Amino acid sequence: MNQPRTAVYPGTFDPVTNGHLDILERGCDLFDRIVICISSNPAKAPMFSADERLTMIETAIASNGLQATVEVKIFDGLIVDYAEKLGAIALLRGLRAVSDFEFEFQMALMNRHLNNRLHTVYLMPKDEYTYLSSSIIKNVATYGGDIHRFVPANVEKRLKEKFSKTEGE
Repeated sequence: MNQPRTAVYPGTFDPVTNGHLDILERGCDLFDRIVICISSNPAKAPMFSADERLTMIETAIASNGLQATVEVKIFDGLIVDYAEKLGAIALLRGLRAVSDFEFEFQMALMNRHLNNRLHTVYLMPKDEYTYLSSSIIKNVATYGGDIHRFVPANVEKRLKEKFSKTEGE
């Protein structure tokens, strides 16, 4: 029996957005198995803990019916090493705009240098998600803006809870 074609979808996902899920769904059309890898990024101070992000993503993929194809894991370290450990053949990445390309291109070249058997596959989200980022979502939610079209319902609920606690302090 052949090994399933596995891709790793790394990111901080703080929080997961519908843009992330759109890339994930597109990736499921290409790969047998996708492992979402929640990473820590020293340059970012996440709003949600890694465990909170894992729970939000698992809830979102269950409501989309993707749980048979998608796993969610927390990792720390080099993604190329972790991907190899998982038997992955590719890293799945989203490109929203030209501004993402330079950073993603540099990362892909470094990852290729570290492991030339691992491919980077870029997918573009639907037009309606090209301007979305977790940072923008958090900024809008901070001021009580309507984010229901941009995040899964469970994420919207968690953001509202997070900011209602902040206001009460």
